Amino acid sequence: MASVSEIKDEPGQPPALTSLSLAEASQDVKSREQVITPFDVSGGFDEQGKPKAIDYHKLVDTFGSQKIDKPLLERFEKVTGHKPHRMLRRGLVFSHRDLNLILDKYEKGIPFYLYTGRGPSSDSMHVGHTIPFEFTKYLQDVFDVPLVIMLTDDEKFFHTPKLTLKEIYKFTVQNAMDIIAVGFDMRKTFIFADTEFVDGGFASAFNNNVREMGKRTTINQIKNTFGFENDINNIAEFYFPAMQSATAFATSFPFIFGTDAKKVSKVPCLIPCAIDQDPYFRQCRDNAPKLGYLKPAIIHSVFLPSLRGSESKMSASDADSSIFLSDTDNQIKKKVGKAFSGGQDTAEEHRKIGGRTAIDVPFQYLTFFMEDDEELERIRVEYEAGRMQSGEMKMVCIKELQTYVSGFRERRKAVTEETRKEFMRPRQLVFKGMPGEKERQDARDKRIKFLEEELERLKNEN
Repeated sequence: MASVSEIKDEPGQPPALTSLSLAEASQDVKSREQVITPFDVSGGFDEQGKPKAIDYHKLVDTFGSQKIDKPLLERFEKVTGHKPHRMLRRGLVFSHRDLNLILDKYEKGIPFYLYTGRGPSSDSMHVGHTIPFEFTKYLQDVFDVPLVIMLTDDEKFFHTPKLTLKEIYKFTVQNAMDIIAVGFDMRKTFIFADTEFVDGGFASAFNNNVREMGKRTTINQIKNTFGFENDINNIAEFYFPAMQSATAFATSFPFIFGTDAKKVSKVPCLIPCAIDQDPYFRQCRDNAPKLGYLKPAIIHSVFLPSLRGSESKMSASDADSSIFLSDTDNQIKKKVGKAFSGGQDTAEEHRKIGGRTAIDVPFQYLTFFMEDDEELERIRVEYEAGRMQSGEMKMVCIKELQTYVSGFRERRKAVTEETRKEFMRPRQLVFKGMPGEKERQDARDKRIKFLEEELERLKNEN
């Protein structure tokens, strides 16, 4: 696999919010509230200028979403017949918009689909990127529903002046293969890159929804939501939210859901994503009823923290703060060995006072990747009691991450270019409630006629 490209953060890109960079920023401002947008993730600073951890409870209030509480988890298990994923059980997937309505639909046998995505900014994803995809795979398996994955290569081009379309396409191909290696069902999954799909013959419905959404979104809405400025952000950045919204409407994909627009417009969508993507979908939810569409439901995950500390998320542009899916076992060992620890300054002091799991990065990683709830609780108790030292905690984390990444590497080897192309080929997916044979045949005939006419035009040009 290709090595991780060293692309520096650019204006508009999610920054490499390491403890050092946060400390440097704090020299200019002593106190600052946390900022969470698709382009800026910071827990803020206290009155002494010290970086603070991201307050997810506060985000629920700020964004106006709902907490995923115990009654909702109990209902989820009752309706689906499946134990909630470890990220649900541990509050790592913590917030939602209308998940209860999706459960209502599922209980009544009404089909829906999943939508998630990735902005390709490096040639290898890190383990933080796999979290929403792993959770999305769990949802696909539990609900047995179709999934659309959007690779926003155009967004990365708009936001990163130094990156060319050619470079980003390389990232897109590699990231698509990484995503496939998570284990998605090809029969139920369609992956597309914006720059390829929107220019292809299958995207007319998608592009129409982009236009409809763009027409109903004002400049002030975008400014207020994303903090854009007229003299800094380019016009493509202002327009892109309409692109990301269009994927949340089933009518954008007639080759999957059928050509009966009135019927397909009622197909609900559930979007699993990290909380920083919520601003895009608030815009979408505000404007969807104006198009006669359902508001997409959303389910939010927390960020996997940087190896440097919980004040920031793992960043692809800071190789030392991240565990990449291309890292070797030895690289993982070295990186985790330097991770921020919640242990005390000396072994004796640690035995007396105990470790602080709330800020210990290796323990936090175990909450994401260790499946066994009882073993995780045992480790927490031992560490906080001082009976487990920081070095021991790191060794447990190293073993868990090495197992996780090595498993991925084996699956990644099996992903061929032919497999990627098939995942990214517009086609009919297989799911309960899919269009009937007559409707699928009509759609094929329409497509064949279009291609024949296009071929005839090309012949006449010569």
